[in-house]
Amino acid sequence: MTCGAPAAGTRALTLWWVRDDLRLADNPALLAAAREGSVVALHLDEDVPGARKPGAASHWWLHGSLTALAADLRQHGVPLILASGDPRAVVPDAVRRLGASRVVWNRRYHRPFRVVDAQLKDGLRRDGVDVESFAAFLLHEPWTVSKDDGTGYRVYSAFARACRSREAPRPPLPPPADLRGPGRSSATVGGLGVTAWLDEQAFSAALRKRRWEPTAPDWAGGLRATWVPGEAAAQARLDELDEVLDDYADGRDRPDRGATSLLSPRLRFGELSPHQVWQRSIECAGEAQSTAEAETYRSELLWREFAWHRRAVLPHMESENIRPQFDDFEWDDDPVARRAWQQGRTGVPLVDAGMRELWETGFMHNRVRMVTASFLVKNLQQDWRVGERWFWDTLVDADEGSNPFNWQWVAGSGDDAAPYFRIFNPYRQAERFDPQGMYVDRWVPRDEQQREPIVDVAQSRRAALAEYRRVTS
Repeated sequence: MTCGAPAAGTRALTLWWVRDDLRLADNPALLAAAREGSVVALHLDEDVPGARKPGAASHWWLHGSLTALAADLRQHGVPLILASGDPRAVVPDAVRRLGASRVVWNRRYHRPFRVVDAQLKDGLRRDGVDVESFAAFLLHEPWTVSKDDGTGYRVYSAFARACRSREAPRPPLPPPADLRGPGRSSATVGGLGVTAWLDEQAFSAALRKRRWEPTAPDWAGGLRATWVPGEAAAQARLDELDEVLDDYADGRDRPDRGATSLLSPRLRFGELSPHQVWQRSIECAGEAQSTAEAETYRSELLWREFAWHRRAVLPHMESENIRPQFDDFEWDDDPVARRAWQQGRTGVPLVDAGMRELWETGFMHNRVRMVTASFLVKNLQQDWRVGERWFWDTLVDADEGSNPFNWQWVAGSGDDAAPYFRIFNPYRQAERFDPQGMYVDRWVPRDEQQREPIVDVAQSRRAALAEYRRVTS
């Protein structure tokens, strides 16, 4: 008998390796696991060469989402085991301890993770363990959308047309109808017996050891007031998508309105799948909204896809310019200006409002993200990597694809990037998208709005244009 084969007469056990898919519904890996017999779930605090650890805000979210997932699984008798380390060592060890005959997971697309997953899959199969991976994080896997010459698209419009010309994304899958755990087990994994992982207090104590929730100082009060992580809260928000799409085409650019779906962290951690969101947008169009509103919303989902399709072939996108001529850009490394930007104390009201919203809630309206990023890169002439790292640490929806891709888009150094001469004027942006100042007033007191800005917007724009012309000529 191989190390992963079940003993005669016992029920087959499948190990579900939980990654960015913290949900029961539309989860192909979990569905496949449940069909084969009993299930044990495993989540790792991973050490993977070349991959980044989540930022502080993302860790806070992950703590809450894992707590919710463990509670959902507990209702079915399925333990969620926590462990840490290199998956190539931890997963095989868990398989041996559990006597699992099968391992399943949903695929991910950043190259360091793909390398580890492939090595792990080969090793497990050599040991006689059945391994299967599934598509769940994207609507279209990166290798399925390409140009005639086999290369990937570098222009969004062409990429989006290619996606829309393909067969429509599959409908969401139901949650497992017969999900169950292994019952009592003497196996010890991650420092606890399998049965102990079903105890709420034991699980919570083990999760707290990861120290993902702040203690002193407790900076997460605004996050707790704004968000409830977990699949149930994500599904409740998805059910309200029809209200968002009622005026989405115009309202999505208005930070003074509630016209954004707020689903980005749900997609980031897989509390919802893109297939669920895509399908819901179709239902909304059929219920009340015009097709145009829903189509505009789906274009945002395709932009997320575009970022991840590029990330799949650009493993250093967070640290290297996609367009190499930007390697010669002379950035300003002024720590005082950088700190003023981070703290929302630049004296530019819309920028300061966005940065304070980010610090308080772990989120920022997309229009304001572009404005604050443009101000840092093109008015303060700070390296886009400075901003990318700050957003990585403070956004609850920061992921390996969208975060660096969008920063390079604003900086002009990325694929299909905003042209170097497109510099968002934060005052004009405020006049257009926050005309009554409601958004700014929410985050910046009136007396602070009269502060003198730390940089002259017009003068700094001219300096930025001169430097951009130099490196792109």
